[in-house]
Amino acid sequence: MRAYVVTVVGTVLLSAVPARAQAPAEPKIWTVAASAGLALTHGNKDSSTVNAAYDLVYDPQTRNVVKSDALLIRGKTEGELTASRLGVNVRDEYKLHDGFFVFGQNQYLKDEFKNIDYLVAPTGGVGMRIFDTMQTKLTVDGGVGAVWEKNPGLDVRSSGAVSASEKLIQTLTATTTVTQSVTALWKTKNWDDSLYTFGAGVAATISMRTQLKVELLDTYKNLPPLPTIQPNDVAVLMAIVYKR
Repeated sequence: MRAYVVTVVGTVLLSAVPARAQAPAEPKIWTVAASAGLALTHGNKDSSTVNAAYDLVYDPQTRNVVKSDALLIRGKTEGELTASRLGVNVRDEYKLHDGFFVFGQNQYLKDEFKNIDYLVAPTGGVGMRIFDTMQTKLTVDGGVGAVWEKNPGLDVRSSGAVSASEKLIQTLTATTTVTQSVTALWKTKNWDDSLYTFGAGVAATISMRTQLKVELLDTYKNLPPLPTIQPNDVAVLMAIVYKR
């Protein structure tokens, strides 16, 4: 199954930072982005696609930073479900020195068309900020942990896990930003049973508070539970982002 999803999303950024008269603005402690989108087509085929997402960062300006993000994609064509995916990640990073950090995270995935009732993978490890400037931010990390996967009609399968990820944020101009990310999860009981996610996007400023963002998300499961299931799914997301 290859699902292409195009949506226009409004995003609201909230920051819970108290203000003080005649004092410099305090650093942001909480940053929250929430989005929801709907796309409808009528004609030769009737289709609808909805998505919802959030991106949360808790940074108390100490060594610890807590991050969480989630994305739900669900679509129907002629009344039949054609896309159904929910991914959630929660992560805690502890800064060391010279760009190094340790982390613990928990990943969750439910994907009906990959026959994944749920996949849960808590891992922990070490990472490095290779570049951390205003123009370029590049981070890599690797970890170990465990993974549990449940497929319809099958018992829960558990295994040791190895994870790796890379994330790039590149500011091209004052109005244009490019993002790219790769995550990988391998099962130690069968290294071929792996899960990869690739993301790439570009955001262009429309006004002081809005952006136009286009993003591609490619999810690849190397060994699907059934031979009739395609390993690759692609989603294309178009978003209008509002910031405040």
